[in-house]
Amino acid sequence: MSVAYAPRARIRPGSIGGVALGRPVSWLLVALLVLVTVVALAAPLLAPFDPVQPVGGLNLPPLSPGHLLGTDQIGRDLLSRTLLGIRVSWFSALAVVASGLLVGGVIGLVAGAAGGWVDTVLMRITDLFLALPGALVAIAVVAALGPGLLHTLIGVSIFWWPYYARIIRGETKALAARPHLEAARLAGAGRIRLVTRHLLPGVVPTAVVSASLDVGNVVLLLAGLSFLGLGQAAPAPELGADTARALSQLLRQWWVPGVPGIAVLVLSLVANLGGDGIRNLLPARR
Repeated sequence: MSVAYAPRARIRPGSIGGVALGRPVSWLLVALLVLVTVVALAAPLLAPFDPVQPVGGLNLPPLSPGHLLGTDQIGRDLLSRTLLGIRVSWFSALAVVASGLLVGGVIGLVAGAAGGWVDTVLMRITDLFLALPGALVAIAVVAALGPGLLHTLIGVSIFWWPYYARIIRGETKALAARPHLEAARLAGAGRIRLVTRHLLPGVVPTAVVSASLDVGNVVLLLAGLSFLGLGQAAPAPELGADTARALSQLLRQWWVPGVPGIAVLVLSLVANLGGDGIRNLLPARR
């Protein structure tokens, strides 16, 4: 299985499914992103119980006294485990996106600004990484380094940066052809000054939008790998792993696998909607 971007439908900037977003709606979507981040940061304080210790009856349903989301098969509070699982999933996704954006952004910026053989070499290396079967690379890295969330993040980061390299390289090429860059060259600006004063500020909005729209994809990917056993070791809370461990209870006590699965859905949805909000709020390049 490989991970690749499907071609996006061409829709108007600042829209969801072609429906235009107003600025108040966009600010609301960005506020949801901030809220999720705050909840993830404060998860240890918000969790009413120790997420790894049994604290109640087995498989208590949601809205049980003292357990808003119920308990799992060994009596652990699902709300506490879900809050800590959100913390792990959210910050893991942000770490992958940030590392990919840093590595891919630098490579794309250098390739687009330098051109010539530098561009050719860097883009062929990028193509090589794009051709790798992404999830299999992550599995291979975990197999080589040993199980653990950190090793899974390393494996995912290895194949995530090339997408940003391609995007930033294309944006840099487009900016380099604009009249004000040619005027700066004629005025005697050096290559470093052109990159730091003109090209880098110009690609930042595109980089931010691309990264914000990608967080939801990474959340889903990490949850899927965790579901396969490539996340934190039990009994540490993690959304994908908690869903996998309780999957046999789906038809009898649906909330045990369902609550962490719904949390993954909500995280991915909020990330995607928040990315659309950020795209609408950033000024369009003219």
